[in-house]
Amino acid sequence: MRNSRPVRWLHGPDPVTTADRALPSLAGLAARPHSTVEQSGAPKIESIGLNFYYGHTQALRDISVKLTPNVVTAFIGPSGCGKSTFLRTLNRMNDIIPGARVQGQVLIDGVDIYQGVDVVQLRRRVGMVFQKSNPFPKSIFENVAYGLRINKMTSSASELAGRVEESLKQAALWTEVKDRLHSSALALSGGQQQRLCIARALAVRPDILLMDEPASALDPIATQRIEELVYDLKKDYTIVIVTHNMQQAARVSDYTAFFWLGKLVEFDRTEKLFTAPAEQLTEDYVTGRFG
Repeated sequence: MRNSRPVRWLHGPDPVTTADRALPSLAGLAARPHSTVEQSGAPKIESIGLNFYYGHTQALRDISVKLTPNVVTAFIGPSGCGKSTFLRTLNRMNDIIPGARVQGQVLIDGVDIYQGVDVVQLRRRVGMVFQKSNPFPKSIFENVAYGLRINKMTSSASELAGRVEESLKQAALWTEVKDRLHSSALALSGGQQQRLCIARALAVRPDILLMDEPASALDPIATQRIEELVYDLKKDYTIVIVTHNMQQAARVSDYTAFFWLGKLVEFDRTEKLFTAPAEQLTEDYVTGRFG
């Protein structure tokens, strides 16, 4: 940590991370850049020397990485390693946590989101889908229309209906719900509820979609539907997904980042990271020797 970096306090005291856990340490990591990826063009997302703290507890340590537009990037690593914390720094969801503060930079399209950026506008551009589906206790239609209404993004009832239909189609849910749009969203199955939450995030037309373990509570068939959806959506969105499931990361992602004890250990193309990782720690994790 370089003390010259600005510290940004995001709120007041705080929670826990697992930064001082035993098991393998970071001491043996080679002194090389986190990534060997050759990238052309400007990154969609870039973090530079990012440190993040919950009160006095450091949860992220010097994270520097560039994420490519219109691909799926997976974050893997054991529980408490910092992957979800890093995901939430990308749309400043950690701001609401007491005692949270950040050093370093997070750039989206070259703009530092922690410097004078409107957080409401940021979260409109960077949508998020959580681990547990969280539909509102409203109709299917009103769930998807919610963001459009509060942001005044449509000018007529027909435009609103069109945007709702478009979003449900993008989320591969339209054919299943088109005849019951005004029924309660809570009557949907778990997998349908999660796709509804994805449709709700897509309705405001974000550039980036963050997904925190989106299929962890779903059965295998519903999980497959979510994975197929993620694959299809990358044509139009930059997607970052946190997963504990390494097989899922291998199936859906183009790039993978491995986190351990708050540190980004390795970032590379998914195929390379899983078959020929540069770090022994990565190999030990992906082969199941720990984690």
